Amino acid sequence: MQTPFAAAIAQLCDEKGISRDKVVETIKAAIRAAYKKDYGTRDMNVDVDLDENSGNATVFAVKMVAKEVENDELEISVKEAKKYKESAKVGDELRIDVTPPGYGRIAAQSAKQVIIQRIQEAERDVMYELFKDRENELINALIHRVDGDFVYVNLDSKITTILPREEQIPGERYFSGQRLKLYLDKVIKTTKGPQLLISRRHPKLVQKLMELEIPEVKSGLVVVKAIAREAGVRCKVAVASSDPKIDPIGSCVGQKGVRVQAVMDELNNERIDIIQHSDQADQYIKAALSPAKISQIVLDDRSRRASIYVATDQRPLAIGKQGQNVRLASILTGWELDIKDLNELSEKDMPKKSVENVTELGIDEGIVAKLSAAGLTQVGQLKGLSEKDLVGLEGLTADEAKVLVDAIKGA
Repeated sequence: MQTPFAAAIAQLCDEKGISRDKVVETIKAAIRAAYKKDYGTRDMNVDVDLDENSGNATVFAVKMVAKEVENDELEISVKEAKKYKESAKVGDELRIDVTPPGYGRIAAQSAKQVIIQRIQEAERDVMYELFKDRENELINALIHRVDGDFVYVNLDSKITTILPREEQIPGERYFSGQRLKLYLDKVIKTTKGPQLLISRRHPKLVQKLMELEIPEVKSGLVVVKAIAREAGVRCKVAVASSDPKIDPIGSCVGQKGVRVQAVMDELNNERIDIIQHSDQADQYIKAALSPAKISQIVLDDRSRRASIYVATDQRPLAIGKQGQNVRLASILTGWELDIKDLNELSEKDMPKKSVENVTELGIDEGIVAKLSAAGLTQVGQLKGLSEKDLVGLEGLTADEAKVLVDAIKGA
């Protein structure tokens, strides 16, 4: 049958997730500190034996047997040492019982605060060790209680922490016993213990949920390239596939939308738009501004600013409610986007009409005749040919070849 002391240690280990050895050593350290404060000095060497069943503590002053004593706190003469141990000799370490009468009760009172402090430190160390390698992971949580804006959650290892207001999804309601999935952004070690930065608003939460629900994302066949999110309202996710046979959008949406719907359900029905990522800036921007239809895009690579020209009836769609669509598209693509009416498009920015026949190049009729004689009537047949390739063709001169090449380049 366990004594109350042993039962208390067992309960502490179970509740705090701390090893028994750690708890016992913490209690010993607290008793050592209390003894030094009440009966000894800070410099003396004190050891403690603790009976883990009864809780009785025996305090020992540890001294080295020396031929000449220079420090009474740490050394003892051979003559004095023989009073405790007949065979004592120079160089031996001697443990002398210095336990005061009734010290068990006194020590318990004196060491109480130190024990509490040490246990808290041990608890914080356990928390840090558990989570330091779990940054950027999805964490399961159970809401312990809700106190105003503060939501106290128990993480999957019984550690309790706070989900702050600024990391909550706006409009989402929380209640005791509710299960949530959280994103663990960072674990910061502070003087008050590790701080777990958990979030329901972080864009990476969407990616981790997609990895959970979509096998192609988890395996890496479909890659999430970028995410732009306004938590609780709308999110845009750009995806690409490393396998040309796999449709990245179809994989993420799933049959009848079941895959993306599962992610939306976990995020309080937040709308998620899945778009195709592209290395071509204009194509990427067009996809990001969906469902609006874009008439023309003019890019300024130096400032990474794009002018987006749309028909009048498409402008509200491109901008979105309170500017949300264009704002998210801008974050997603990394371009600053300006939505403009199509009638504002200047002539120089108008899309050029493709030139197909050599007669549309605006060159001399004599050059056109020579090309026709050679069977070259389409611009596509001439693209890629140099002046050197054209000189002599049906009598083409060097000057005529240069005029032709320049006209093709400007087409």
